[in-house]
Amino acid sequence: MTTAGLIFAVLAALLHVYIWILEAFRWTAPRTRATFGTTVEEAETTKLMAFNQGFYNLFLAVVTVVGVGFTISGGTRVGAALLFAGVGSMLAAAAVLLVSAPAKARSAVIQGTFPLLAVVLLAVGFST
Repeated sequence: MTTAGLIFAVLAALLHVYIWILEAFRWTAPRTRATFGTTVEEAETTKLMAFNQGFYNLFLAVVTVVGVGFTISGGTRVGAALLFAGVGSMLAAAAVLLVSAPAKARSAVIQGTFPLLAVVLLAVGFST
């Protein structure tokens, strides 16, 4: 179970790196605006906020990957703490998106599925 949880944690981290790229560097691009449902004006107005938010996503990915590294190298307690901080925060953010903007449920599900699977599988794997 732990190995499967680590795989889903890495997938969640990769997704959040992709989101970082979209938010920090591609925010005003037509395809990114379509993905996030923003107009040209909204994208320009929120560009700085999206840049900052993108880095939050990157940092969650980094924490998660470092947690994977610790876990693989035998530092299970440190790895578990970092993993649950990383993927747990990703999952919580997806839940906030779902509750605060039900129209964005699809995005919340995309954002939260890998972290949810990682949390469940790691909780089971680390408890045995």
